[in-house]
Amino acid sequence: MKANKLTPNFEVKSIRETIEFYQNVLGFSLVIVVPETQDGIEQSLTGGKNYVYALVSKDNIEMMFQRTDSFKQDVLLAKDISMGASVSFYMEIDGIDDFYKQIKDEGLNPTELKTAWYGMREFYLKDNNGYILGFAEKSE
Repeated sequence: MKANKLTPNFEVKSIRETIEFYQNVLGFSLVIVVPETQDGIEQSLTGGKNYVYALVSKDNIEMMFQRTDSFKQDVLLAKDISMGASVSFYMEIDGIDDFYKQIKDEGLNPTELKTAWYGMREFYLKDNNGYILGFAEKSE
């Protein structure tokens, strides 16, 4: 087996609210979005439409978001599991000090920015669905 890439697929309550969080707070770009009718793929959110799936990206990171009902239908192993996970999604970034200040200025509640024993300056933040996102930069 050759592993090519890992793209997490998050179960979410609202595609629109999740996209807005990832775009406005974290600087991700919308790649595609699928309307509730599942009759096509779009590149932007349209007012009044409901969506079941979205793909966002930033630099070398991609994330998928799927509305709960669609997620439970497609990922049968998740049928009886509540949303959320005891996992963190750890991203290595450049410019952690400025990004941390931006997150604090947004009024979000990140953990303290600190240097871990393994040499990474890092902090954690919960997204609008409660998923834990880690942000880290190699310490000098």
